[in-house]
Amino acid sequence: MNKSLLTSDTVVEVNSPNQVFFCPEESQFYAQCLEKMVLSQNISDHFIVEFGSGDGSPVIQALLKSSFIGIIQGYELNLDAYQLAQLKIKQYGLDSYYKVDNSCFFANSHKKARCLIANPPYLPAPDNQLYMPSLHGGHDGASITKRLLAQGYEQVMLMISAYSNPVDTVNYATKLGYQVVDFMISPLKFGYYSCEPKVRNTITQLQRKRKAFFSENIYFLAGVLFQQKSSQTPCLAKEFLKVMTVL
Repeated sequence: MNKSLLTSDTVVEVNSPNQVFFCPEESQFYAQCLEKMVLSQNISDHFIVEFGSGDGSPVIQALLKSSFIGIIQGYELNLDAYQLAQLKIKQYGLDSYYKVDNSCFFANSHKKARCLIANPPYLPAPDNQLYMPSLHGGHDGASITKRLLAQGYEQVMLMISAYSNPVDTVNYATKLGYQVVDFMISPLKFGYYSCEPKVRNTITQLQRKRKAFFSENIYFLAGVLFQQKSSQTPCLAKEFLKVMTVL
């Protein structure tokens, strides 16, 4: 099927940001990272798995701009987000390319996949009692990110925040045998979720420990492509961290 916008009478309702993750700037950047670093590079073979699909918008945007003809299998626990993703996938006629299950990523086997993609939860806080609990990334914001890296996929494209212990995350990936082969970075303003007092207080504490990097107005969000180490591909970890820790 031609991957183009299809007309539909389906109405996709706008949910509360406490029900379904809503940050257009971040979702658009995730889509750009997917398109340029994964879908357009033919590195991902023909089967990709996604942790936390949300409402499906980033993958849909990336698919519409790429020539990728494989399958992306996503997993989303939030029922509201899952239902919204299903509506959008159907609207855009992408049923053959993008499939989302309302189940736990970690409870499923993905033996065919060599590539994992995700914009994982990265809000640092002492607990998950947040505006949206599912966005909690552990005490330093990097817990889910590390758990995804530990799954051992050949290629992993993750969104990483500069205020969520990026140095330790990259060092952890290196110990697991990964190297940074590509990255894209965008400045973002603190928004609805990151401005919650509990989150801002935590990242301020992390900043004092050199585990969070940000200015009064912005932080950096990066799309990072990790790949199992190869002598043919240079590692860009030092360059990546130099940029991420500049603020």
